[in-house]
Amino acid sequence: MPNSKASFPDRDTIADKLGILGDAEKPWLALVLENPAQDDALLEGVHHFLDRATQSRFLNSLKLSRAGLWLGEHAPARLQIRLMEIAKSSQHAAFGAFREGLTRSGGLDKAYPKA
Repeated sequence: MPNSKASFPDRDTIADKLGILGDAEKPWLALVLENPAQDDALLEGVHHFLDRATQSRFLNSLKLSRAGLWLGEHAPARLQIRLMEIAKSSQHAAFGAFREGLTRSGGLDKAYPKA
């Protein structure tokens, strides 16, 4: 069963946890980040979280930036490029705020230092 896809957590659960991102959600998300079998669900959840932000009436750019900062600091190297690809996949301000947090975290630079 090594090739079976992890069905939990789903993208909605991850998007909900990122939307709250309090002290109770951070350890749970850190466990998801540690498990490579859940990478696809995590990345789908991040994208869903950002899509929800684009459709909301009020854009909370501070919350989006904070989510990007936290993910950039805690995501392993294998996810850093994929997170940045998601952040750059749209010109919407929600994606821009998330990208700003990822950039400030320096996670991509730590994972792939310049020569």
